[in-house]
Amino acid sequence: MNQPKIKRDPEGTRRRILLAAADEFASGGLFGARVDQIARRAETNERMLYYYFGSKEQLFTAVLEHALSALTEAERALDLDGASPVEALTRLAHFVWDYYRDHPEFLRLINNENLHEARYLQKSTRIREMLSPVVSLLGNVLGRGQKAGLFRTDVDPLRFYVTLSGLGYYIVSNRFTLAATLGRDFSAEAERAEMVKMNTEVLLAYLLRR
Repeated sequence: MNQPKIKRDPEGTRRRILLAAADEFASGGLFGARVDQIARRAETNERMLYYYFGSKEQLFTAVLEHALSALTEAERALDLDGASPVEALTRLAHFVWDYYRDHPEFLRLINNENLHEARYLQKSTRIREMLSPVVSLLGNVLGRGQKAGLFRTDVDPLRFYVTLSGLGYYIVSNRFTLAATLGRDFSAEAERAEMVKMNTEVLLAYLLRR
């Protein structure tokens, strides 16, 4: 059995465990993931896993926190100040949809946590730190569009974000069942490009004043 690496590289060990656990939980969910496999992939031992995270459930919570923090950091890097309201809204929507496409493991983790009715996120002490800045950013974009007379004025930013998010989330999280039942691969580049175009038009058709 490997000796503990606390003195040599505690942060590196913790990070390896977290990344290995993210892969395992994304593949098998909380109940399907195996602690011994996580430790093996992290090149450590189960004792270190429990030392750093306490339990399998606490490790799952830490993985969810890490995944949401990564999304939050990516969102904070968005700079839409110099863009027109329509361009800013379009760029924001495409960012969200691209993130889902590029991080399907994130959606699998969130889907699994929904099966648990958000039990583990509700126990998180860091959940307030991970509130999405995109909702505030979206509110600013909507406000600019409304002030310019471009957007309708009765739009709730949070509801709009949920709608926007759902348009990109669904075709990624359900791409396999959609292909099996409808006979079309929505993850194919050409198909995805058409969906992005249509979804963008749907959002703008709702927002733009006639």
